[in-house]
Amino acid sequence: MRRIDRWLQDWRFRAARPWVRRGDRLLDIGCFHGEFFEQLGSRISSGVGFDPYGNAMDRGNLKIVPEEFLIPSAFSSNSFDAIVMLATLEHIVDKEPFVSEFWRLLKPTGRVILTVPSPLVDHLVDFLRACRLADGMSIEQHHGFSPESVPTLFNASGFGLEHWSRFQFGLNNLFVFQKPMRPKEPAAALASCAGWNGP
Repeated sequence: MRRIDRWLQDWRFRAARPWVRRGDRLLDIGCFHGEFFEQLGSRISSGVGFDPYGNAMDRGNLKIVPEEFLIPSAFSSNSFDAIVMLATLEHIVDKEPFVSEFWRLLKPTGRVILTVPSPLVDHLVDFLRACRLADGMSIEQHHGFSPESVPTLFNASGFGLEHWSRFQFGLNNLFVFQKPMRPKEPAAALASCAGWNGP
């Protein structure tokens, strides 16, 4: 990972960190080597991360599994307070089953915290890679993903959109979704999202 990759990664961490509550039990999908756990420190009570490019780690309350996160997962329902996916969702082709699994894994009022890039980023990273300034890991897997589709995807499973903002000069998007204390019917949740055009 080059210097600019680390700088952009740290920027994502700073955008996501305020949405992780103190004492949360955290699941980080696409955790790499657990850098976000290191930044959170004692803010969380425990964390589990999955990343096929990561290194195995087990420190009691922190664990990294160097594998892809597969669904259905082995975790019991209501296992986590927060699920984090930073620069990860856009790499998944079949997203709906993941969102349904997040619903199962999260406790009521639990959050999904994720970042997804603007489509323009693919062209910018191509340029930076050509100049050998950035690695731009696996951008060929973005599959033409549009950030505007994210609220509909999560609302269809019953999640409520708590926050959506752009950062990194508008090239990245931070989304925070919450599992309500009293879940709505998915169809009603989808209807409540109708007409939403983003921030």
